[in-house]
Amino acid sequence: MTPAREKKFKDVLAHRQPGLTVVLENIHDPHNISAILRTCDAVGIMEVYVINTRDVLKKKLGKKSSASARKWVKVNYFYSVDDCVNALKSNGFSIYATHLSADAFSLYELNLSGKIALAFGNEHAGVSDELLHFADGNFLIPMMGMIPSLNVSVACAVSLYEALRQRKEKGLYDSAALDTPLLENLYQEWSGEEYSETEAFI
Repeated sequence: MTPAREKKFKDVLAHRQPGLTVVLENIHDPHNISAILRTCDAVGIMEVYVINTRDVLKKKLGKKSSASARKWVKVNYFYSVDDCVNALKSNGFSIYATHLSADAFSLYELNLSGKIALAFGNEHAGVSDELLHFADGNFLIPMMGMIPSLNVSVACAVSLYEALRQRKEKGLYDSAALDTPLLENLYQEWSGEEYSETEAFI
């Protein structure tokens, strides 16, 4: 490994945000998931939560390409909403869903500097009623045009960059949020053997 590559790994790991994550529920298009994972990597998210209760994910998204964010972001996969919510809540996450409801508030009114999971639903039906039941609140992205929604990967990117902005203002990127053993383990994983496509579950 070159010194530049080693420095890159260490710099990226030092900016990982274990208190920020994304929940993806029944997303149909693997390309949307790929785009979301790239944004997650860009803002420092360590892992995401994918719920599949409809058997909609068919295509595997491998880790082989060095350009693939799947290589750098852990994906936790669930077959039920309950299991995913329990995993998040047991780790201290509050869940906020993108949903157009009477009590929804603007993304820019949401405090994204805490331990937050942002939930995005499927391309056609949005977040399910079941997941909404467990959400701590609903938010929306302000829209000024005729079409009242964004592509799910774009909506996720807009939301995560607002989270990045808020977290930078709070100094959450200024020092490593991961403890030393985890940093070392992740560094060894990233710099070790090549991933294979069969290791991916998407």
